[in-house]
Amino acid sequence: MPGRTAVHPDSLDFLLSYPHTTARIPIGKRTSPTSLQPHVSMANKSESALSPARIAGALRIIGWLSFWIQIVLGVVSAIILLFAGTNLRAPSPNPNVPTSPVAANPGTGAGLFFAFLGLLALFGSAYWAFRYTRIARKLKTPDRPGKADTADALRMGLIISLIGLLLTILGAQATAGALLLKSFEQGFVVLSGNPLRFITPLDIFVVQANANTIMAHFIGLGATLLLMRSMKIL
Repeated sequence: MPGRTAVHPDSLDFLLSYPHTTARIPIGKRTSPTSLQPHVSMANKSESALSPARIAGALRIIGWLSFWIQIVLGVVSAIILLFAGTNLRAPSPNPNVPTSPVAANPGTGAGLFFAFLGLLALFGSAYWAFRYTRIARKLKTPDRPGKADTADALRMGLIISLIGLLLTILGAQATAGALLLKSFEQGFVVLSGNPLRFITPLDIFVVQANANTIMAHFIGLGATLLLMRSMKIL
């Protein structure tokens, strides 16, 4: 057609490939509303995991389990320690000199002292586990405690279990040292005339009581750590 210049197809390709044309301008990636759904769902899951109902359920179940296990192990240890302490600390008659009784190994007394302190801490830890169940009941009421108050209660339970565990381990160390001294003196027991220098079943009972108390403190410590992890405190 006259007055118009024919455009060759190769020139169109050149224009489209030219860097300053709109064909080469990058178009920004649009964010689809559906791409935000995974983030929203993850936020909802985290909020539901920390809901008062779920926290109350965890406190109730773990609190009751920790309470009863610690109470059973604590009562067994208390009976053993009372029986062993009464017999080990009582003077024994000396077969060589009946009018002069002999005393027990002083290391056993130190072991019993720390074992009783660890046992008292164990009953305090069991009471604190019972408090977890009361907190769980309050979380279902309108005037429920805040997360900070619940976290403080869990931290206090953690401290009680750690202190009781330390005291019981000290008692177990003292008892083990006393038994080691007795084992070295087995050859001289007949000459010394002190029957309490023998390793008796009562000594093994004290070791068993310490082992029960350590296990109970460990259960209380693990229960508290599990609750703290479920509340995202750790």
